[in-house]
Amino acid sequence: MNCSECHREIDERSNFCSYCGVRLRPMFSHRRLMRSATDSKIAGVCGGLAEYLGVDSTIVRLFWAILAVVPGGIVGGIVAYLVAWVIVPKAPLPVPAAIQAKPTPAG
Repeated sequence: MNCSECHREIDERSNFCSYCGVRLRPMFSHRRLMRSATDSKIAGVCGGLAEYLGVDSTIVRLFWAILAVVPGGIVGGIVAYLVAWVIVPKAPLPVPAAIQAKPTPAG
């Protein structure tokens, strides 16, 4: 990998250039935990958690259902879902492609 500032060859795992000191990667990931706007059954908590973890939402829903059925986990599973519903922000709706690519007026 080459540094964007001094154009020298550096290690791919580096966060900073060892020659000029410029930051190569953002310090924090821009990935945020949000309730899903497109993959929701009740409130989008499981869909959002699945998007955040990079797994299928069915697996997260199945895990949450097992947590709610296990003795002692019923209260924990239901309370955790309700708390996540209240605390985790809702993701914005995706903009359709037809609206994104507006035709420019000629002339």
